[in-house]
Amino acid sequence: MALAGKVDGKTHRVYAMTGDGELAEGQIWEAAMSAANYKLDNLCAIVDVNGLQIDGRTCDVMPTEPLDGKFAAFGWHVLKADGHDCADVARALDEAAALKGAPTVILARTVKGKGVSFMENDAGWHGKAPDDAQYAKARAELEATLQALEGQKNG
Repeated sequence: MALAGKVDGKTHRVYAMTGDGELAEGQIWEAAMSAANYKLDNLCAIVDVNGLQIDGRTCDVMPTEPLDGKFAAFGWHVLKADGHDCADVARALDEAAALKGAPTVILARTVKGKGVSFMENDAGWHGKAPDDAQYAKARAELEATLQALEGQKNG
């Protein structure tokens, strides 16, 4: 889509989201190399860097760090953001839109399961649904966080 847009003289941007676990797959790096080769500055990839994938920690399954160095070596602009901070993600997206001559990757550091105490940093929750009791506990924790945030906003 990004290449077709460039060839057709379009001005739209293309966004692709992936996870750090997915970056262990070869087709990702083939696409990254091609995007840099064609100078697709209308392409922005956002990588959810949480260090976990379905089989465990990414560093144990297939180490991909340093991601910033790898993408830079492929010819990409590299930005970093706190994936839990909406303002920081917005800043990175704005900065990415202004960069020219190469695609941009935003490495968004996150915590898997953020906001639910028993799910945080636990690869076992990758692709798994909670049972009724776990759902109720997770919902209660998230609602308490939301109420606290709303109180800060209104207080």
